[in-house]
Amino acid sequence: MTPLSILDRSLVRQGQSPASALRDTVRFAREAEKLGYHRFWVSEHHSVPGVAGSAPTVLAAAVAAATSRIRVGTGGVMLPNHRPLVVAEQFGVLESLHPGRIDMGLGRSVGFTGGIRKALGQGREAADGFSGQLAELLGFFTGAQDAYPGVHALPAEGLRPQVFVLAMGAGADIAAAHGLPLVIGGGAPAGAAARYRAAFRPSEWSAAPYVMVAANIAVGETSEQAALLQVPEAWSTAHSRVRGVFPPLRPPGEILRMDLPERERALLEDARKGQISGTADEVATRLRDLVTVTGADEVLVTMNTYDLDDRLESYRRLAALA
Repeated sequence: MTPLSILDRSLVRQGQSPASALRDTVRFAREAEKLGYHRFWVSEHHSVPGVAGSAPTVLAAAVAAATSRIRVGTGGVMLPNHRPLVVAEQFGVLESLHPGRIDMGLGRSVGFTGGIRKALGQGREAADGFSGQLAELLGFFTGAQDAYPGVHALPAEGLRPQVFVLAMGAGADIAAAHGLPLVIGGGAPAGAAARYRAAFRPSEWSAAPYVMVAANIAVGETSEQAALLQVPEAWSTAHSRVRGVFPPLRPPGEILRMDLPERERALLEDARKGQISGTADEVATRLRDLVTVTGADEVLVTMNTYDLDDRLESYRRLAALA
């Protein structure tokens, strides 16, 4: 069975505080470990009211401290927002405290709005320097960085957390050039995976290509029940594209009763395309198809819904397929 992992963005539910959402993430990680998931990742979002996950290395530290076996990491740290030395030091501390369990997932996105980018001190062009930043960051771990003679990232130097590159824009090509595992989500994962494997150059970080495919997967007692689980996040995504604000998750029944503008309803349906939902048997079939088409070495599950018990039950049913 292809290993299954989890990405949790610490989404806020209606009437919930961000602090509560973060504590839910830590509790969810403990349950994921019990269920046998391979990794548990957290994300980086800035100035998004409905998303509490803004400081991934801090949250990853809390998750790693609350668990004992599951691998813990970021999906991902947006490298253009940070100095490579600081990122190396943070992951060096994490790997030192939790040896053999830390993943360093890295992305090239910058802030969503001009105001956020200004607050972060980066413009849109910062994403273009991702490959160079990545090389500098890896050099701090190997001790080979020469941009700053005499500067060492301690305690990172000599350590080897697992490194992944998120396939944003040119991410697949950059991952291949640096010899790093790749994470693909949405779009056309099969094409990106094939291009990455063809261009992959073995490195001291990875001897062979490794592809993790992200997918929104919900498993229910019935197909209808499973599909409902994916409505809250899909609506928040659609709403954000129309109004520029990602709202807290609402109950699916409440959303389906809304009189949505035509564009928002179309975006809601679009957000649900490519998602996998159904009974255990139906999901098992679609999951096998996804792995066959992409050649995925691992699947990163991203499903969030309004009710936390319903979310856990879906993940429990999915874990049982393994």
